[in-house]
Amino acid sequence: MQEKFLFEYAVIRVMPRVEREEFLNVGIILFCAKKKYLQSIFYLDESKLLAFSKDIDLDEITANLKAFEKISNGLEGSGPIGKYDQPSRFRWLTATRSTVLQCSKVHPGFCDDPNETLMKLHEALVL
Repeated sequence: MQEKFLFEYAVIRVMPRVEREEFLNVGIILFCAKKKYLQSIFYLDESKLLAFSKDIDLDEITANLKAFEKISNGLEGSGPIGKYDQPSRFRWLTATRSTVLQCSKVHPGFCDDPNETLMKLHEALVL
């Protein structure tokens, strides 16, 4: 029997007007310590987002999502947070905050393949 791996994930959300607490799911971040896996993926449906607020800055949202992705992947140019180890980056990115870009609560699960699970969650919760 193939080993199952514990993973944690959160849904990445854009909340154009924080005071209204309305949001659009735009991505997933998934962390699996045993497989040393931390990845995020996003898709921004601009027409849906503009339905929340016509004056939202789509370029700024896209830039923030790309920075989020850079940090989660620990890529060059991701600043000091991008240099943290994977668990610390995951915790920092999924911490509760009152900004336009937020994450849901962290949810656990078991998987065979973290990347496959990331794609399935993205399809089910974002697309």
